[in-house]
Amino acid sequence: MVPLIDLAPWFDGTDRAGVAQRVDAALQESGFLLITGHGVPDGLRARTRESSRAFFALPEETKARYAVAVGGRGWLPPGVEANGYAEGTETPPDLKESYSAGADDRVGVPEVDSFWFQPNVFPAEIPELAATAREYMARMRALSDELLTIFAAALGLEPAHFTRHTRHPTYTFNINWYPPMTRVGTPEDGQFRIGPHTDFGTVTVLDREAGVGGLQVHTGEGWEDAPFDPAAFTINIGDLMARWTGDRWRSTRHRVLPPHTSAPDEDLVSLIFFYETDHGARIDSLAPPLGRAAYPPVVASEYLREKLDAITVG
Repeated sequence: MVPLIDLAPWFDGTDRAGVAQRVDAALQESGFLLITGHGVPDGLRARTRESSRAFFALPEETKARYAVAVGGRGWLPPGVEANGYAEGTETPPDLKESYSAGADDRVGVPEVDSFWFQPNVFPAEIPELAATAREYMARMRALSDELLTIFAAALGLEPAHFTRHTRHPTYTFNINWYPPMTRVGTPEDGQFRIGPHTDFGTVTVLDREAGVGGLQVHTGEGWEDAPFDPAAFTINIGDLMARWTGDRWRSTRHRVLPPHTSAPDEDLVSLIFFYETDHGARIDSLAPPLGRAAYPPVVASEYLREKLDAITVG
């Protein structure tokens, strides 16, 4: 079950404890929730999606000027990523294209900045995408930090327990385009728009579109279609947060189904904000009774880099 939680009582202070309690229950049960009352303008979400679609509609040779590998800033062409590899499953490449941006406020250490704080590159052909994406990322960072504050309240910890490790955070904003079957052809066996995987960081904020080839979440009963509310963001935690809470909360497997013959013209755009921590943050599992498993400490950037390398094709 993926519950819908209204954050308005948190923001206006009328029921912060109730919101925190509901978030804790959701992250224990499914690792996923929908949130409304988040304060992000619908118009910003619509403009970001519209300018993104304009980029993906450009000719291949134009998009190729911005091509990068996984972890880069720019266009991830078809065939460069297979998320199923992150859990050790060899799958065909994911049926998607992405445009990737992220944290670019450098720390002044070349070996850190060259990967985690690369300069963002935006297409000159779609000038509105740069400003829109930057505004969207700023909103997502603020929302993610608020979610981490709610997480601390949910666990009875001091408010900055998590956010004191996000003063200079790494994060990635992936705009995923899932082309229609009329473009990509019939999927291979075991091929998805995004293969089964768990996310890697602390919290993911997803603005998705509903579709036949849409998001599924793995529950105790198997794979289930994720609920959809056009006003809501879909929230889930990643592996780093699950380790941090000693597996009190679930980093849940999910996937995006391939295009289906019943909707051969369906294409979808997802706006996905992957939030992490300061690159050098040391992540220690919470002790019992909050934590339920004790993981060895990890440095966030080292842990995340291994995960990104795992899903890179080639």
